[in-house]
Amino acid sequence: MRNLFLFLFRFRGALVFGLLEIISLYLFITSNSYQRAAFFNSANTYAGTVLARRTQILDYFHLAEMNQQLAAENAALRQQLYPADSVRREADSVALPPARTDSLKRVRYQRPATRPDTLLLGQQRIPARDPSYPLIPARVINNMLHNVDNYLTLNVGSADGVVPGKGVIAAGGVVGRVKVVSEHYATVTSLLHSQTRIASKIKRDGTFGTIKWQGDDPTHALLDNVLRETKLVKGDTVMTSSYNSVFPEGIFIGTIESFVKEPDKNFWTIRVKLGVNFANLTYVYIVTNRNKPERDTVETHTGILPKGGARP
Repeated sequence: MRNLFLFLFRFRGALVFGLLEIISLYLFITSNSYQRAAFFNSANTYAGTVLARRTQILDYFHLAEMNQQLAAENAALRQQLYPADSVRREADSVALPPARTDSLKRVRYQRPATRPDTLLLGQQRIPARDPSYPLIPARVINNMLHNVDNYLTLNVGSADGVVPGKGVIAAGGVVGRVKVVSEHYATVTSLLHSQTRIASKIKRDGTFGTIKWQGDDPTHALLDNVLRETKLVKGDTVMTSSYNSVFPEGIFIGTIESFVKEPDKNFWTIRVKLGVNFANLTYVYIVTNRNKPERDTVETHTGILPKGGARP
């Protein structure tokens, strides 16, 4: 305390001068409107600059928290844009409806107000309300392409009438077969699966064969069990045959792209380009044959279909 008094006593002149200067500046600013306005404007400018710098520094140390808040807000906004899995199961139009032109000769398409009576699936018109092959529209929400055994996930399940064993088709042709079903989802064994076999035929002459995937190219498959005596033509259409009861007969599978005769085999090695582009598959239809159980029972009893055996 003694040192403080000595300090004040030693610099008493400078301290009194400083105090008088502050009092005089205060009286000068408060007594004149122009000087008062200029002072406060300058003070606000400097204070604003200081506060802005402080805010920038504080924001830098809170970037992680701000990013989390923005991410949560974006998620809430996107949730309003994206539909739930239970909607948008069916494409707006599987095949474009007839076109018309307006007065300016611009092409306009008329979309049907309701679901059409027939759908063009796999190059064949299938009744949308056929009791023998009722169709269930679905949307692909997961799709595997690059494995040996590939699967798809659909946004329909047992609540929509889906059961294991039903066939799945798209506008381009055959897609696969339903394997596992929950209440609202279904897993499909894709045509791009090592164990998938589809009874098929060549449209031009009715020659029967079996489609199977080789496990490499998702755009091609192999047509097997076609005898070497069969005359083949590049571009021939391959479709489902009556030998299976999963798909309707005549559903497009693909076209013959190439064929060779193996020296040690009695069958052609036929490469088929698939009609379905699995890379951008979005909308599909689940089809079933209500007569399948009865047919399987009869053919199992007569020995055509082995007990517990799966039809291709």
